[in-house]
Amino acid sequence: MSTVQIEIPEEVLISLKETPETISRELRILAAVKLFELGKLSSGRAAQLADMSRVEFLMLLGRYQVSPFSLTTEQLEQDVNNA
Repeated sequence: MSTVQIEIPEEVLISLKETPETISRELRILAAVKLFELGKLSSGRAAQLADMSRVEFLMLLGRYQVSPFSLTTEQLEQDVNNA
């Protein structure tokens, strides 16, 4: 496993009222969600980055208003019309 370090100003941690451990976990989750949303990671790999099961990750997506489905709006409308 590789390690990536980022420096976070103390003032940011104070503003967020977070500890380094909790902000580290939150940043991993946020990165996983965004990389999944952009199509750069599959749900399985994003879940791995977020350090949770795939099911937990897919259920978490709603919290960030990210759809677990990769269909475009047009594809989804076409599917509804074809049903």
